Amino acid sequence: MLQLNSSSQNTEAKLFARAHYVAPAVNDALVYTRTYNTWRTRENDPCALAAFFQVRHSVEYKDYYKIMALERGASQDEIKRAYRKLARKFHPDVSTEPDAEKRFKDLAEAYAVLRDPEKRAAYDELGTNWKAGKEFRPPPDWGSGFEFGGSGFDTRDRSTYSDFFESLFGQRQGFTYGASADRHFRARGEDHHAKVQVDLGDAYSGATRSISLRTPELDQSGHVVTRDRTLNVKIPKGVQQGQRIRLSEQGAPGHGGERPGDLFLEIQFRPHRLYTVVGRDVHLKLPVAPWEAALGATIQVPTPLGPVDMKIPVGTESGKKLRLKNRGIPGQPPGDFYVTIDIALPPAKSDTARKLYESMRRELNFNPRAHLEANQHE
Repeated sequence: MLQLNSSSQNTEAKLFARAHYVAPAVNDALVYTRTYNTWRTRENDPCALAAFFQVRHSVEYKDYYKIMALERGASQDEIKRAYRKLARKFHPDVSTEPDAEKRFKDLAEAYAVLRDPEKRAAYDELGTNWKAGKEFRPPPDWGSGFEFGGSGFDTRDRSTYSDFFESLFGQRQGFTYGASADRHFRARGEDHHAKVQVDLGDAYSGATRSISLRTPELDQSGHVVTRDRTLNVKIPKGVQQGQRIRLSEQGAPGHGGERPGDLFLEIQFRPHRLYTVVGRDVHLKLPVAPWEAALGATIQVPTPLGPVDMKIPVGTESGKKLRLKNRGIPGQPPGDFYVTIDIALPPAKSDTARKLYESMRRELNFNPRAHLEANQHE
């Protein structure tokens, strides 16, 4: 089983977990394949990664309003005044408080979020049910549909922020850690970024979808409000998770008559009850009856483009993977569709079923733990 170190938790692992939705199935035997930039299990099962992080990798929730002693409806002026007051109180160079350094660091992080209308609006989207210090994992669809300015990820002062901040506003989220000094002096409009969710079927066939976006901004009283707009967006056939679609001149207005910036939409697939996606490959866990696995069968497999007949070989064991070549997400080359066999046992609720199981126990010389007993002294 892979033991994740702090470096991998804070780099490739967290980024991949945020960038790829995988259905909630847990498998501990994870390995990282750097050549293909993917996580897989020892059995080559890619369906465990997101579940691994959703279950195992969490951070402590930070209540930024509580840190700054503010109400959630505070104006930007109130946020500035609170920061100046508390910064004087907890600055490590002058404070006599025993935890001044930590309090000042938390204060700086809270201020970095609450003073920025975009980050604040996204943080507020988490709701009020979280408690400071409690285990926290960002919801899979958090941040989807928000439109943000800025050029993307900025690594300045990244190490000064907590894992909680990183989990929300890290790379691929479309946020910056600080505004560029010259952002207001550029003639061309600023580029905007947003994450949007589409159906897996759109990647197979292509589609035109109506996408609603919310843009955080300040009203005249200094409170954060959101402005909504709707765009018709063409989703190209073969689009992959994490791929960006550029909409020309749909960003911020230009200055002095110059053209607007562009809008970049980062694609995410909506969670699907049947399928998981890794790159262009699509995976399905397929229940089969014991006699289908033992005797072989031809069964219909549901795929995003409709049912396909698949031959189950004689003696197929639970966990075995079968491939439908080129039936994943279209591309050059196309992905594959993988089926993981899951043998489902009929319930022994009726007399007939119980008698059949009793008969199998008597007549079949079968011990599923024989290999364990043979190796117990090694």
